[in-house]
Amino acid sequence: MTTTAAGPVDPRHRRPRVPPWVGDLVAAVIIVATALTPFKVPEHEQAGPVTVALAIVPAVLLPLRRRWPLPVLAGCIAIYGLVAATGALEPGVVLAVSIAMFGAANRTDRRTTLTTACAAVVATTLLNLLTAIGSVFDPRAFQVIVLVAFAAAAGDATRSRREYLLAIIERAERAEQTRESEARRRVTEERLRIARDLHDVVAHQISVISLNAGVASSALQTRPDRAQQALGVIRGAARTVLTEIGDLLRVLRTEDDDPANGAATAPQPGLHRLDQLVAGFTGAGLNVSLRTEGDLSAVSGAVDVVAYRVLQEGLTNAHKHGAEHRAHVLIEVDADRIHVVVTNPVSGRSSDDRPEVPVPGSGHGLVGLRERVASVRGVVETGLSPGGYRLAATLPLPKEDPR
Repeated sequence: MTTTAAGPVDPRHRRPRVPPWVGDLVAAVIIVATALTPFKVPEHEQAGPVTVALAIVPAVLLPLRRRWPLPVLAGCIAIYGLVAATGALEPGVVLAVSIAMFGAANRTDRRTTLTTACAAVVATTLLNLLTAIGSVFDPRAFQVIVLVAFAAAAGDATRSRREYLLAIIERAERAEQTRESEARRRVTEERLRIARDLHDVVAHQISVISLNAGVASSALQTRPDRAQQALGVIRGAARTVLTEIGDLLRVLRTEDDDPANGAATAPQPGLHRLDQLVAGFTGAGLNVSLRTEGDLSAVSGAVDVVAYRVLQEGLTNAHKHGAEHRAHVLIEVDADRIHVVVTNPVSGRSSDDRPEVPVPGSGHGLVGLRERVASVRGVVETGLSPGGYRLAATLPLPKEDPR
């Protein structure tokens, strides 16, 4: 299947191409027919056997023009000169020169075509002048000049059109490859986005379930009220994670942007849900100290979502891997950036009976977080600090339109 600028072309709809040998056969028949047909024209000799033989030779040379276009053209011009020297009129030889000129122009570049056409015109003109009988203004000279020039122009035009079509096809193929690469890139980005969203939805609630399951197991005999409270937290976390996964699946299954579909238009989480986020972690047993500086309403769009995800990931890690069940959150909003810091202790034991069982982590959360921060041209830093473990992200705020 051939590809064009308009798309793939079904072979059944392509125009049938005439085999090259058909054109060679037609040209040979015309040349031989004109060589064998007597022309009774005044002031021209009748063609003898030698002239007829010379006039038939181009029929043999022309099929070779596809491989040797310039030598075949030179041979046809030479034969034309020999026939003209006999004083006979052989239109087939003139036709052979024109066909050879067309083939040379069709298979060489434009500069070579111009040079060859000028040389052919000069050569045929000189041959006509040298072999003219009675007058140097033999009409054959002007006829051959016109035919050679026309054949050169037609061959150059054919070659240019062929190159133009090839260029269009090549551009179409490159565009198709680019579209395929772009589609693969978008699929990869969508898979990463889904993975990040799924992690953000599930990781926190699963960690809450795991930690409270440990609390319920250890306090079931000694403190049933504590175990009952932990089981209540587990039920709430399970209900929340199932709801959020269901919302995510409804969004993924949406095939259009119908505003009536609430899943497709559900708002993304942002700093407007900061109190709800902190309350959720507090209810799960994490003591969160929050300090904000600046106007949080100045943060909007993708930066707002990323800032929320940074806080969610930092508090989730503090809840899963931190010590003393506490974390400190600092949010600073300046004129051109927002700075989010989450710190938590990493050593020591809690004062209650909750066991310090480390929850294994895969590291995908921080990887996805770095991808999210990089998507808004921000930077993120993680590692140990004098106060414990520290996660800090700096996100630039979008410039406002001066209009």
